[in-house]
Amino acid sequence: MTGEVLARAEAELGRPVVLTWRYPILPDEMAMVVASTRGQQRLHDVTLFIFDPAGRLALIRKHHYPPGIWRAPGGGVKPGEEFAAGAAREGWEETGLAVRVTRYLLRVHVTFTCGGQEQPWTTHVVLAEGEGDPATRDPREIGGVKWGSMEELCGPIADAMLATGRGLFAYRVALHRQVAQLLP
Repeated sequence: MTGEVLARAEAELGRPVVLTWRYPILPDEMAMVVASTRGQQRLHDVTLFIFDPAGRLALIRKHHYPPGIWRAPGGGVKPGEEFAAGAAREGWEETGLAVRVTRYLLRVHVTFTCGGQEQPWTTHVVLAEGEGDPATRDPREIGGVKWGSMEELCGPIADAMLATGRGLFAYRVALHRQVAQLLP
């Protein structure tokens, strides 16, 4: 994602809070992160906090997640794609909802560490409105979609994530809790 794309996103959706974090992850997690970036120029994800008019939050789970673990949907903006359009596409692909991105909330520059190995990554967090009923559009990638709440995400789901001892889940918990602090 280019600086021009981000500048247009900030002009349209507002300037995000920018944070820099370091997160230790396990060797198998580092191998997964490195493998996912090999041969790609994508070192980012866009995480969407999609709310419906009743204030419910769209949550997804992947097939390999332990029971009780859900998270906000997300993915990558493709080369040549505008930020909001890419985020909305990812939201639709993962939740089946018609998504309209409303605010660029947070940009986290994280360095994942494992022993002496480091991998930079950036997570862009957006707020969005969603219409429709959540549905799994890609059953190979997404194991489930549901409406939940920030309280659930930052409470029992966070507890389940942290209980795994996995660094990438701990990172997601920190992201979710940071978003909860920034929401009005």
